Amino acid sequence: MAGRPDEGPAFQQPYADDSAWAQELLDRLRPAGRDPGRLVDWLARTVGASVCLQDSRGDLLAGERLPLDPAVLADVAAGRVSAAALADGARQVRLVGIRHQGPGPEAAAVLAVARPEPFDRHTAEILNHTAVVLELLLRERELAESGRRLRRATADLRLAILQLLMVEDTVSARRVAAGLWPGLLEEDTARVYVLEGAAAERDRLAEECVDATEGQALVVRCPAVDEHVIVVGPSAEVGQRLQDIVSGRPGTYLGGSPRQRLALTSTAYGQAVTALAVARFRPDRSAVYAARTRPAQLMDPAGLRAWAAAVLRPLDTLPHHVRAELLATARLGLEFTAVNAAKVLGVSRNTVRARMDRVAALLGADFSRLAVRAVAHAALNTEALHGPYGPSPGAAERPPRIRLTELLGTSALRSWAEGLLGRLDEDGRDLRRTLRAWTGADAHAERAAEALGVHAQTVRERVRAAEAVLERRLTAGGTDLYEVVLAHLATGELALPDLGAAS
Repeated sequence: MAGRPDEGPAFQQPYADDSAWAQELLDRLRPAGRDPGRLVDWLARTVGASVCLQDSRGDLLAGERLPLDPAVLADVAAGRVSAAALADGARQVRLVGIRHQGPGPEAAAVLAVARPEPFDRHTAEILNHTAVVLELLLRERELAESGRRLRRATADLRLAILQLLMVEDTVSARRVAAGLWPGLLEEDTARVYVLEGAAAERDRLAEECVDATEGQALVVRCPAVDEHVIVVGPSAEVGQRLQDIVSGRPGTYLGGSPRQRLALTSTAYGQAVTALAVARFRPDRSAVYAARTRPAQLMDPAGLRAWAAAVLRPLDTLPHHVRAELLATARLGLEFTAVNAAKVLGVSRNTVRARMDRVAALLGADFSRLAVRAVAHAALNTEALHGPYGPSPGAAERPPRIRLTELLGTSALRSWAEGLLGRLDEDGRDLRRTLRAWTGADAHAERAAEALGVHAQTVRERVRAAEAVLERRLTAGGTDLYEVVLAHLATGELALPDLGAAS
């Protein structure tokens, strides 16, 4: 081993009290001092040596790299010897194996100390006790890292289960969940909740949800939105426990879906996100999707299902699993951006866009048009909620021909639409006219501003003001925006869109 004595670290003055070094060494076990690197530096200063701490693979963990005898190093690392001492030129070298937590004899790390002076009893005692403390610190680090890996693996498993539910593969989702959370998905129905808080606090919020639900819910950090935690809760108690969390955390909001079949998890997720927008305007910061009237509830049920079947009929020729995959992707793709839908489904955004393009081509729909997306969204969610249209016994094989104008022309739906949009008339900022122009321009502020003769920023500000009046999120797209579009269609303020053969 090459090197001169004056190349080592500065030699610390000897301790006046022979036990002082032991006290200082014990201080390294305090929470604020548990750092192997700082301990190695302390050892180097204390014994006037060059110190190297490396793992069993030879990677440097702390200190400085030292040239060591490969054969001796291999023996210590393999556990064939626990320690070794040798003289190498002008230096004295000690190697100590830091024991591994596992059952084998291999060392977790090797501590090497090289100094010009021989190792007397006092120096050897400091070295041996330091090795024991290093073993504790490295074991603590290993346990912490194992805990992090376990938590990450568990989180990845929860996300995988959610993604299986999103594409209606409930059989696989139950099979995956059964190993860690027996009985979690045994029921055929569940509610989906979305909690929103600060992104920096999301991990803590997710852990609170896990603790509060006590294994009765699937808790997932949303892969699409950093502020969101998704909870799938079959138990009726889950919602109340989540509300308790929200009430104790200012700046946190909760949106929930009604009880849905597990196969409709993607639909329930969209409903929970919609309810979350309403929760921002509620004193208790929570809302449930079923708390307000939906336009589909005001349409003739049989006629709505027949119309949806006619819209989606071009997909009926596809294999069942392909059709289900396309429909699940289209529902999420119409509710969220392609990037966020891809994160939720666990696929690439190009895959989402390709599936959306295929659905649009089959339906003869132009998804770049807002009104077309709103109508397609209504058809997709109708089938998701009620299943494929099944004619009654004795009826014709194909469902009766129903036009969109008939569904939107009921007095109940028109009354709902006028009531919803009428809220905007009470505001003096011309919100209703602005919102009509904005939806007619496919939610493009610049095009709406040109039609209105105002600045694009004015349009954006008025649309945001309309969100508060209507208690619906509009700029983010999704169900809330589509309902407002349907209201404009029902009142005749927007023209009916062209949606292939089912228009």
